[in-house]
Amino acid sequence: MSRHAWLLAMLLVACAARAEGYGLGHAVDAARLRAADTAIGPRGVELPPGSGSVAAGAELYGRQCAACHGAHGTEGPDPVLVGGQGTLASAHPVQTIGSYWPYATTLFDYIRRAMPFTAPGSLNDDEVYALTAFLLAANGVVPQDTVLDAARLATLRMPNRDGFIPDSRPRH
Repeated sequence: MSRHAWLLAMLLVACAARAEGYGLGHAVDAARLRAADTAIGPRGVELPPGSGSVAAGAELYGRQCAACHGAHGTEGPDPVLVGGQGTLASAHPVQTIGSYWPYATTLFDYIRRAMPFTAPGSLNDDEVYALTAFLLAANGVVPQDTVLDAARLATLRMPNRDGFIPDSRPRH
């Protein structure tokens, strides 16, 4: 079941339960709903203000990320973040930011929502831009002197952008 279908089913169950007098759920006001809608799509139109440099991201990576992803993003123990270019069609593909991810904006979104693992969502937007810049530079997507902001991030073309086949089914 797709995520959208599951959410719709849960909404219908909640509405039915409320209508039948079970007292489940409550109406959500528009401001609270907007505050919860923090997803950043491929085009990046939802990116927040802020900026971050590769240098600031390198320092932050060392403090916040290296324990799980290794000093250079290649060692682990958690998923490898750097390298893997040219391996996707091989017998041992290495899916990293530089080899697999189709959009840089979704990297920002993922870091913002889920990292660091011990405190997801604790990074401010400038820190997320900095980590994104560092990881993109480590993968050769941007130069080492890059400073990312919403406008720059939205224009980046990832190496594997064309490695995905669009879903042509109609969306309902």
